[in-house]
Amino acid sequence: MQELEAPAANPELKELVVEASRALARLDAPRLEELALSCEALNRDLDSMDAGEKSDLARQAREAAPGMAVLGRVLAVTRANQNVMRRLREMRERRLEYSERLIRAGAETVAEAGAEVEAVHGDD
Repeated sequence: MQELEAPAANPELKELVVEASRALARLDAPRLEELALSCEALNRDLDSMDAGEKSDLARQAREAAPGMAVLGRVLAVTRANQNVMRRLREMRERRLEYSERLIRAGAETVAEAGAEVEAVHGDD
């Protein structure tokens, strides 16, 4: 996978959260990866921030809290949908496997019945 560079500028957290929600709704994986890198960079930079920067980040976090809550619910629903899709795929695969077994068993039964008929009647 191609490495994505985290943006140099730190956008407001609120903007990151809104953009993440939109990207998730569009299933925009590349944009979600970029946003994840931005968040990682932000977390990495926390130790080197001065008190003013940390205070500003705390303000941003408070303002972004409602959006983060929405994003959290979207992620939970997305995860639940993914689980449903996985279960459906597993059920479909089991049905196909079951159907293939029935077809093979049916073909064997037909072949056996044909052999029995041939044995009884022969080539008169």
